[in-house]
Amino acid sequence: MESLEEISEEEAPKGPRTSSFLSGKLTAKEILATKTQNYFAETKRTEDILMQVAFSIGLGSIWRFPYLCQRNGGGSFILMYFFMLLSFGIPLLYMEMIMGHWLRVDNIRVWKQLVPWLGGIGYASILVCILMSLYNSVIITWSLSYLANSFDNSLPWNQCPLVKTTNVTDLSCLRTVSHQYFWYHTTLSASGHIEEGVDALVLHLTLGIFAAWFLLFLTMITGLKISMQACRPVLPVMLASACPSSPLLLTSGFCLDPPGQILIFSVFLLYIVLLCFLIRSLFLEGAVASLRRMVTTELSSWASLDLWRQAGGHVVYSLGLGLGTTINFSSKAGGNSYIQVASLVALVNLVTSLLLTSIIFIVLEFWATTSGHTCVEKSVSKLISLIKKGVLPQDAKPPEDILLLPALDYLDWISNLPQHLQYPVIHFSPSCSIMTQKDKFMEGPGLAFAAFSQAISLFPGASLWAILFFLALVIMGLSTLMSILEGIVCPLQTSFSLFRRYPKLLSVLICLGGFLGSLVFTSHAGSYIMSLFDDCLVPLTLIVIVAFQNVALAWIYGARRFREEMFSKLGHLLWSFFTFLWRYVTLPGLLALFTICLTQLHRRVPSYYIAWNSSMSQEVKQPYLQSTLSWVTFLSILTFLPIPVQPLHHWWHLEDHIASDPFEKLQSKKMPLVPPKSLQYPRHQLVTSQKTDTECSSRKVNPPLIRRLNLSSLWRFSLPLSEYNQSSSWFSLPVISSLTSALSMRNASTPVSRQVSPASVTIDNSDKSRETQEEN
Repeated sequence: MESLEEISEEEAPKGPRTSSFLSGKLTAKEILATKTQNYFAETKRTEDILMQVAFSIGLGSIWRFPYLCQRNGGGSFILMYFFMLLSFGIPLLYMEMIMGHWLRVDNIRVWKQLVPWLGGIGYASILVCILMSLYNSVIITWSLSYLANSFDNSLPWNQCPLVKTTNVTDLSCLRTVSHQYFWYHTTLSASGHIEEGVDALVLHLTLGIFAAWFLLFLTMITGLKISMQACRPVLPVMLASACPSSPLLLTSGFCLDPPGQILIFSVFLLYIVLLCFLIRSLFLEGAVASLRRMVTTELSSWASLDLWRQAGGHVVYSLGLGLGTTINFSSKAGGNSYIQVASLVALVNLVTSLLLTSIIFIVLEFWATTSGHTCVEKSVSKLISLIKKGVLPQDAKPPEDILLLPALDYLDWISNLPQHLQYPVIHFSPSCSIMTQKDKFMEGPGLAFAAFSQAISLFPGASLWAILFFLALVIMGLSTLMSILEGIVCPLQTSFSLFRRYPKLLSVLICLGGFLGSLVFTSHAGSYIMSLFDDCLVPLTLIVIVAFQNVALAWIYGARRFREEMFSKLGHLLWSFFTFLWRYVTLPGLLALFTICLTQLHRRVPSYYIAWNSSMSQEVKQPYLQSTLSWVTFLSILTFLPIPVQPLHHWWHLEDHIASDPFEKLQSKKMPLVPPKSLQYPRHQLVTSQKTDTECSSRKVNPPLIRRLNLSSLWRFSLPLSEYNQSSSWFSLPVISSLTSALSMRNASTPVSRQVSPASVTIDNSDKSRETQEEN
């Protein structure tokens, strides 16, 4: 935070300087150093913005937004999401950014400095990050599975796999598209419902989850220790150990983060591939109709509470609110234009989601257009072509009147073929559905994987496109999960000395615990458990944590007080419209979302998830059992537990401290004297250097002491000396009759840096010893 000393020096008359740098006579070396510093400062700021954008895209825009949009009717969900993004998404994102920039500490110490008895918010955010890291790692595993299958010349999801039995399930691949069949049967080996197959693990998914966490472990012990330097003050001295071989970076005081560069590269690669997919998809049959269906809005659907819950939950989820990662990003970033950054992140997130959803809706319409009788015609034409080429024998030729019969008769004809002919006929059948799908093809979380595998198949050299696309997904997933883990590692290292002494121990514990906890998602019912976490548990916990953050800043600490503090920090006032939103719009909206989530979780008709019916070869809606929803309640309470525990812990140690020696700190620490004349807020030019020296000399106060106090401390503690002495006598009451009086006495006995403002803690402590000498 800017001090009065810095302001006074700026306004002081320019006297003779002895240094060539200050006199304007810069040497070539100094000019180069200045240009280098400005260049790398701007580069670091741009990188931080791109990392924030990439983190937001990696969280929910790729796989989560499309299936939520498909489930909730397309245009209705998009309009609702846009409305909530403007009303409380951008204001809350701006709130977290400006708090991290203001205090320059991690998400645990932010709340301990701002509202000490709500310091448990940071620990609750860490628990949510742990939950998100568990089921986000399985998404990386799915991408790894598709990436491994992309190296085949003939992509396996383009056709039905060869079957080995002759029961009715042989024809299940023909009842749906091969891409959906590959997702449920080959990738997931999905069970029929969430209670079935939990105790059995899928081998290739288990190996994939091990590979994902092993890669994360290697990155943490090699690459993350560079980015962890940003958890500390950004000083060249502290960066010397992180970038010993780059003196140019040390000149600017920044050390670029290799994981962040990889994340940014994956985002640009993904955009290039997606634009190619969109251009190719626009030439598919039914593309215009699908886009029209995507933007069609039914106002009657706004009466659905489930639509409000899923749209609001996705706003909080996709922007990373409540995770602490935004605070960590902002604490090490430069610049003051966080309104533009928050708007840019939200805008890029929305545009990316719409781009992905457009491709997926076009693919879904293409599936619906080529299903039924059209699929039978395509299958018969392909079989005749293969017979002419000699690939299939003449016995595999379908009847001449097969096109005049219903689609079910074509399936009956295949089922009556000899076993040695059934295998190749099913295997060479085109990737379309024989059964007419009047309803939606897919609604589950795997919609993006199945749809984009279809889009990849439309390109020549499809294997290369598949490798590029799923490699970008793997890199983005690993980098996004790395950012989530950084939100766990950085606060724990700064809060516990054991982890600071043994940083690799923390990496081992996190990766080993993450691997063991993620094994449940590699079971046959793992995708359904992931849907439970994603749909019910994580949005609920994030909404509650963000609501506590909003209450702590806007009502307990005070939005107006925060606005004054930021004025002394930035030199200009925050837009008052945001303080109005924090107090009267975002908080009621979050409380309404929390009420809807609880209502949907414990209503008479339970919530449902999308399961796979193998015999019918289609998705079905299965209700959650009450025992399953009880686990959601238990994990939610476990996540919120640090929030009420922190004030109890604070009160317990407070009572113990007061009972032992109520005069301990009053005798060891004297309150510094301050000038009685208060400064008028919000004057931009406070006081000149000459006026400050005059006032200080008249009141016999050391001028350097006054200059080091920030604007907030002068404005808040500018009491007359008589009033100050009267109020200080009240602090010596030995009897504490209630928690309110105990907290008041605690505030009285704390150091002046705590009473001035949270932001001034790190500034005033640096000159603590010298200030004490001047005071004496």
